[in-house]
Amino acid sequence: MDLKREDEKLKRTLQFFFVSCCLLLLVACGAKSTEDVVEKVNEKWVDASYELKASMEVKTDDTPRVYDISVWHTKPEFYRVEINDVEADMKQIIIKNDEGVFLITPSTEKTYKFQSDWPKTNGQAYLIGALAEDLLADASALMKEEDGKYIFEAATRNVERTGMPIQQIVVDKKTMLPSRVAMMNEALDEKIVITFQNINLKAKHKPEEYGVEQNNLADEGAVTSSEIEEDFKVYYPTVNFPNTELADEVVVNEAGKERAILSFKGDKSYTLVQQPIVKMKGQLAVSVTGDLTPVNNVFGALAENTLSWDENGNSFFIASNTLTQEELLAVATSLMSDSQK
Repeated sequence: MDLKREDEKLKRTLQFFFVSCCLLLLVACGAKSTEDVVEKVNEKWVDASYELKASMEVKTDDTPRVYDISVWHTKPEFYRVEINDVEADMKQIIIKNDEGVFLITPSTEKTYKFQSDWPKTNGQAYLIGALAEDLLADASALMKEEDGKYIFEAATRNVERTGMPIQQIVVDKKTMLPSRVAMMNEALDEKIVITFQNINLKAKHKPEEYGVEQNNLADEGAVTSSEIEEDFKVYYPTVNFPNTELADEVVVNEAGKERAILSFKGDKSYTLVQQPIVKMKGQLAVSVTGDLTPVNNVFGALAENTLSWDENGNSFFIASNTLTQEELLAVATSLMSDSQK
């Protein structure tokens, strides 16, 4: 009897071992590791030429802003990014071609030229190559599978500028293309959400389509410089730096154009200059110092000690020898926080 029981016990053990091995084999064959998916994503996205459309929701205050995004990319280094603020009817176009990186605002006919490695230095989440590089850069990125999707949680780059250290990237299993990206703060609150509507990896654009002149066509019904000047308002920062206060405010009039100069003194001294946007019809691109950087709802130029951008009808410029780049951006952000007087 003991031998029979031992035989039955051995048989059950062998059966259990066989079933376990089969299950492990099935799991191993059916599931892909994070490394496998990241490698496939990298192969498909990084060096691809493409055209895409997306929407971007920015949740920086009580009223989220929505932008329509259109991107062309022709490998290796040609880019055209169009960002349209739906509510404000404000459009900016970023062009990268053999001549450099350009920021175009058709409504004001202003064009700035950057000596920049963009998008390598400051790639945005709607550029799928930058997304793939983010995944490659984070060796501890987490992945889960859910309803036909791969969902990644990975670190973002340029955290010191964005204040959003985490991003969730959703990849469609069938197409192996991104469908949604959420940029989150440390509390895991979604601050920027990008929804991809269409990505075409077969789109082709000629180099001449990335020219500056053909992309700098004034919008119909664009605001004129005189109309902008009538609406000129002075914006005041609400950010509070220790032992720093507004020490002087001067409004000057030069050739009929007002300019406000605010001087802040203390531990974090800086100067803020603002004036109505002046149209630049017929002028060549103006070279600026700094990297192409998101500032509030637009793009601007961020250098080591300065920040400049156009927004809400004004041109803004901040200069400081004591503020960090993150603090320069904090001043800019606070200007649009119910700070009109």
